[in-house]
Order: sequence, then C-alpha cells, then structure tokens
Amino acid sequence: MGYKWTDALPIAEELYDNEPDLDPVTLRLSELRDRVLALEDFDDDPEKSTEPLLEAILQAWIDER
Repeated sequence: MGYKWTDALPIAEELYDNEPDLDPVTLRLSELRDRVLALEDFDDDPEKSTEPLLEAILQAWIDER
C-alpha cells in the first residue's frame, strides 16, 4: 500500500531522503507535485492533488530539514 496525497509527513521524509541538499522553498507547487508523483511508493490519483495538500507536503518537508 503506497502513499496518498494526505500522507504529508511520510512523503516529505522520502523527498528529503531523496534530495537532502534541495531547499524545498525554491520549488513551485507544480515541481513538488511532479516529485511526489515520481516517488516509487506513491499510489494515489494524480488528479486528487490540491494546493492545500501540496502546501502541507511542502511544509512538512521544510520542517524535516
């Protein structure tokens, strides 16, 4: 069972693990969405992404740093 859009913290942790030197603040939400969709463990409908969900993932990633 993979990640869903609502799994902000585990998604952020994996994004951080994959790119620890990347400052997530520099990403546009569309770039963040692409990175989430590229995660091997991500298993949700791409059309269900929303700005608030992406912002939650982004904030969790910022907090992870």
